Amino acid sequence: MTISAYFSGLALSAGLLLAIGAQNAFVLRHGLARQHVFAIALFCSIADGLLIIAGISGVSLLIAGFVAQYESYLFLGAALWLAGYGAIRLYAAIYQAQGSVIVNDDDMPEGNNAPGLAVTLSTLAVLTFGNPHVYLDTVVLLGATSLKFEAASRVAYGAGAVTASFIFFFGLAYGAKALAPQMQRPGAWRVLDLMIAIVMFLLAIGMAHSGGWF
Repeated sequence: MTISAYFSGLALSAGLLLAIGAQNAFVLRHGLARQHVFAIALFCSIADGLLIIAGISGVSLLIAGFVAQYESYLFLGAALWLAGYGAIRLYAAIYQAQGSVIVNDDDMPEGNNAPGLAVTLSTLAVLTFGNPHVYLDTVVLLGATSLKFEAASRVAYGAGAVTASFIFFFGLAYGAKALAPQMQRPGAWRVLDLMIAIVMFLLAIGMAHSGGWF
């Protein structure tokens, strides 16, 4: 039962993580740029893990009421943030000359004016914790599903879900890093930023719609 619970948590968490989202796009872009790859993957994995632990420890029962009460405003805030981040990436795609050469030890693309670690993680923190869906997926959904397990099996379920987070984010970040040489082609960064901008705008529309704003 414990092993079954572990793989149940692993499978459900992996399924939720595979959906294209702002956080995943952020990890992908920085992995391709070879910017703070380890720190970003670790931050996302730990953040996801903490939210999962909060969910299976019973916080899901408390936060569900809060999310339901302020749902429309939470989704509106997330929509505005995503739209803003999309606008930044669109600006980069149109006006900035993204570096076509990726440099060495500092893991920065030449000429890309890459932000420092603190700024990068601050932006990532907002994308992670400012998204209402992250609470619905990790804390509420995974937490509520864990209630069907008893004691050790619930711990195994949570361990499986956390394992999926570490595998996914490190796989995404370092998998993207391995593809970085492909980004040396002229215009590759413009295309990537344009694609990310489109995803962000679509997510923003979806957030606003989920909050009942149109």
